[in-house]
Amino acid sequence: MLDVKDPTVQAALRQACEEAGLPDSLRGCVYPLLRDAEGDWPTCCGGGCMPCSSTLADVAVRTLELLGTPRASPVPS
Repeated sequence: MLDVKDPTVQAALRQACEEAGLPDSLRGCVYPLLRDAEGDWPTCCGGGCMPCSSTLADVAVRTLELLGTPRASPVPS
C-alpha cells in the first residue's frame, strides 16, 4: 500500500493534478485510488460529477507513472 503522505508521493500527485487541471483542494479524492493501486476503481457515471471518477483515475495513473510504479491492471473505462 502506498503511503500517500510521503513527500515523494505528494510531489508526484501535485504534478499529476497540475497536468490534469485538478484543483489542489480535490487532491485528497485520489488517495483511495493510490492506496489500492491495483484494485477496482470506479468508472464515470455520466452524471457530470466534479470531480469525475475518470479524472481521478487519470491523475492516479499519472502519479503512479511519475513514481515509477505504473498500474499493471487495466483502468476501468
